[in-house]
Amino acid sequence: MARARFPALAAAVTAIALLVGTCAGGASPTPAPSAAGSAGPSTAPATSGSITVWSWDIAATALKRLAADFEATNPGTTIDVQDIGYDNAYDKISVGLQSGSGLPDIVTIETDHMQPYITDFPQGFLDITEQAADLEDLFDSSKWVASSDADGRLFSLPWDSGTVAIFYRRDYFETAGVDPDDIATWDDFVAAGRKVKATTGVAMINVDVNGSDSIWAELMQQQGASYFDGDGKITVSGTAGVKAMTLLKTLYEEGLIDNQQGWDARVSAAKKGTAATQATGVRWIGTLTAEIPELSGRFGVMPLPVFEEGGSTTSNNGGSTLAIPATSRNPDLAWAFVHFALADARNQASMLEKEGLFPSYLPAYDEPIMTAEQAYFGGQAVFAVFGELTPEIPAIFYTADDSQASGIMTSAQAAILSGGADLKTTLDDAANQIANATGREIAPYD
Repeated sequence: MARARFPALAAAVTAIALLVGTCAGGASPTPAPSAAGSAGPSTAPATSGSITVWSWDIAATALKRLAADFEATNPGTTIDVQDIGYDNAYDKISVGLQSGSGLPDIVTIETDHMQPYITDFPQGFLDITEQAADLEDLFDSSKWVASSDADGRLFSLPWDSGTVAIFYRRDYFETAGVDPDDIATWDDFVAAGRKVKATTGVAMINVDVNGSDSIWAELMQQQGASYFDGDGKITVSGTAGVKAMTLLKTLYEEGLIDNQQGWDARVSAAKKGTAATQATGVRWIGTLTAEIPELSGRFGVMPLPVFEEGGSTTSNNGGSTLAIPATSRNPDLAWAFVHFALADARNQASMLEKEGLFPSYLPAYDEPIMTAEQAYFGGQAVFAVFGELTPEIPAIFYTADDSQASGIMTSAQAAILSGGADLKTTLDDAANQIANATGREIAPYD
């Protein structure tokens, strides 16, 4: 999820009465960690007891609401959801994992943090593989992989997805004579951008050229790549990295990028209409509807263009999971609540409607809200678009060194785009910098 940047979507969607599912629940002693990892909760129903949950912002709001529903349908249970704030969340979680104490029964963890935690603290969370065995095909597969270790053991249940698409200005496209259905490839996108700029005077796409919040990582994941491959080797200078940066360089050199630094600047730019498109996650729906209501009817949503025929038309930006620390004093009740909140279509749909959290749980896509036409988007059922794209998100590998690699790549991107540096040489230099900083090997060029 997107920290505090996820406004409620109530004004953007049709109000739908959502029933609340039920779930059994009970308590048992904490299982002892084994050499192979921490044992999961038992399969016995949890019917009583109490647990504590750590989360933040709208995620905590959603869990508090569902906790009340769970307690009502499971007398004798208490679910204490604590909003610990985003800024301190990972410090608190890391300290608890290092000391083996002080953690709650359930923690919220963003998707890109989960695999590094699994690697650094292999016995820090309960293995829920057996309990969730019948759920794997029902979740966004990219999120499932990100919640699992190298042996396929599951340590958290996916919550929300950050499915990426193109948000475009209908009025700009119409003025330029651009049909979004004709934009199949990124080459088509560039050609359409030329038309848009020639007729409207605005750039084609908003990109933070000098910031870490750019679309380069999204373009990498669209191709099934990231900073590192499955063996932990550096891939930024490989084929996917070159294709992604070449596209951005083309857009920049042709004046088709509206360079806006930081989140607030991007929102302001969308309000002023300085670019025709924004490639970002589904949470942008909430931003537009809550912060720019005066532009209702002027936006549409389309899949990402592909690099080549048959390629993925989406990526991911954001999302989170729920994990049960190995020190939980009531793992059965913890699992019962996690299952209740995340593996229930109506509960997941309610979190989309009320808190703007887009489900990783695929059965939720059959709920009415997913096909509701939204006036803000010209009557388009935009959630249905993201629902079709989510199962297509390529799975990638996250490491504890991603943030360090991201910083190096941010500098490389700025050097290439605004600094005019040679693309391949700069990417090779970035790969070497990452290798020196992390001790990792550079993957052979593909």
